[in-house]
Amino acid sequence: MAAGGNTLIFSRNRRRKSAPSTGTCPYAPGAPAPTAPAPEPPAPAPHLTDPRQAERFIRQFHDEQPGAGERESRVREVLAEIDRTGTYEHSPAELAFGARVAWRNAARCIGRLYWRSLVVRDLRHVTTSDAVAAECFAHLRLAGNDGRIRPVISVFAPDRPGRPAPRILNDQLVRYAGHRTPEGARRGDPRGAPLTAHARELGWKRNEEPFQVLPLMVREHPGGRPEWYELPDDAVREVRLTHPGHPWFADLGLRWYAVPAISDMTLEIGGVRYPAAPFNGWYMGTEIGARNLADADRYDLLPVVADRLGLDRSTERTLWRDRALVELNLAVLHSFHEAGVTMADHHTESRRFLRHIAQESRHGRATPADWSWIVPPVSGSATPVFHRYYDPVDPTLRPAFLPRA
Repeated sequence: MAAGGNTLIFSRNRRRKSAPSTGTCPYAPGAPAPTAPAPEPPAPAPHLTDPRQAERFIRQFHDEQPGAGERESRVREVLAEIDRTGTYEHSPAELAFGARVAWRNAARCIGRLYWRSLVVRDLRHVTTSDAVAAECFAHLRLAGNDGRIRPVISVFAPDRPGRPAPRILNDQLVRYAGHRTPEGARRGDPRGAPLTAHARELGWKRNEEPFQVLPLMVREHPGGRPEWYELPDDAVREVRLTHPGHPWFADLGLRWYAVPAISDMTLEIGGVRYPAAPFNGWYMGTEIGARNLADADRYDLLPVVADRLGLDRSTERTLWRDRALVELNLAVLHSFHEAGVTMADHHTESRRFLRHIAQESRHGRATPADWSWIVPPVSGSATPVFHRYYDPVDPTLRPAFLPRA
């Protein structure tokens, strides 16, 4: 496909159609508390915005952004809007701040040092499946940035009372398909098998290649039939994997995509939920080399690499898995570097995370972290994030990225 093209394929009628153009388009102290605490007011209906969450967020925004204007008048304005409509609309500055703080609060992410640099695309006016797909492809192009990966989030329309917003069905904007051969063998990425089956039910048919990019699937209305869209070639950058010391590695035909854009989480800011808000940072090498390609329930490549290395697999005591794992991770880091695509190694990223904790501490903020996610899956005890405890994870902390209900 020519660079800059954004042709889409629709499942409804199996015809090609041009994509639409991408337009430019907590709590303050009040009166002294009574002797007996006042009962909490009942929680609002699920489709309504909780005014308590809204007020806490607006106060947080103004506390951290001192030049943002008069706080109390904005609080009154937001509460009045919720009273009238059941929800409220964030200003562009509130939206950008909320999205960045949601990243700052992400307890499973080791790369939070750069939370302030997140590029926030305000796409709340985008509501149709065609336009959502087109903007997702624009997201990938912007984030890809000719290999210099940018952290980007694209925030689409929020849920409103009686008007649920569109949903992206894919867990990542780019994901490889997973298949079963007629003989029952696995081909491709087993993680993508459920999505592959769904796409086939909608009419998508492709050859069963091991690294086959799945279509993007968008549901515009609850209960409606999702639409599917082939990802344009210029929106998906992939890196072919080679090894600096083993020429045969290239013969394995391995590759991975450059932009890990999560697309199945809900962004919640001040009680407003944005169910379609794909976001990305850049890869840490172990995510690909120690998990995606190595896990037994994914591509399961450790036996293949070990055999090509001539390792003894007759017993676990030879540590053939460990040796193959290191070489596989070395190949991933080497290949992304050679391709000019941003990628972090787990030693460097671990030190950066401790810098993030120190910076947050100077601002008087805790840094909740899930140890099991922060410690890398390779050489964990050799990294500085291993030998310490972290602030406990607070499931009520907001803004946040939440598993979609």
